[in-house]
Amino acid sequence: MTRAPARHLVQLGPDEFADRLAEALHVYVSAMGYPASTARHRRTLWLDHLRRPGWRAVGWVDAAGSLLGIAYGYAGASGQWWYEEVRRGLATAGADAQVWLRDYFELTELHVRPDAQGHGLGEALLRSLLAGTDRSQVLLSTPEYGPHPPGRAWRLYRREGFRDVLRDHRFTGDSRPFAVLGRELPLDPPATAPH
Repeated sequence: MTRAPARHLVQLGPDEFADRLAEALHVYVSAMGYPASTARHRRTLWLDHLRRPGWRAVGWVDAAGSLLGIAYGYAGASGQWWYEEVRRGLATAGADAQVWLRDYFELTELHVRPDAQGHGLGEALLRSLLAGTDRSQVLLSTPEYGPHPPGRAWRLYRREGFRDVLRDHRFTGDSRPFAVLGRELPLDPPATAPH
C-alpha cells in the first residue's frame, strides 16, 4: 500500500478549483486575517477569474487532501479591472512604467494557512504557478506594511527578485495603500527546497 506524502503540490484545473472553492476561500480569509464573511464576497470574483485567458492554479494539500495553500493567476489584459486600476496609478509614473503592462501574468492570489506558514510552501506555490506561464513578466499587488516590518509575503517577494512598480496605490473602493510589485520571468533557480 502506497502512503500519500505528508503534503504535496497539485495543479488545479478550473473544475477542481471550483469544487474546492469554499476550502480555497477559507485558506484566503485565514491567511489574511479577514472575517469569514469576506469569502462570500470573493466567491463570484474568483469564479469569474477562472474563465480568463491563461488562468492557472496550484495548491498544497496535506496527506488527507486538505488545502494548505492556494495560488492562482492569469494573463493580464486591457479592460480587466486590475489592469485599468494599475494603469491609472502608473499614468503619473511616466511612460517607462507602462512597459510593465505589455505582457504580464497577474499573480492574483497566493495564500498559505497560518498553521502551515514558514516551511517554504509559499515559495513553491509561486514557482510552480509562474513556471507554467508564457508571459515575460509577473505583477502582483499586496497591502503596504506601513509602520510594521514586512511580513512573510513581502520577504518572499523580495527574495524572489520582485521590485517596486507602484507604491502607496489606492485601488477604487479600498482605502488601504497597496504596492504593485513586478519582476521579469522566468524566476531564478530556487535556493532551497520546501521542508
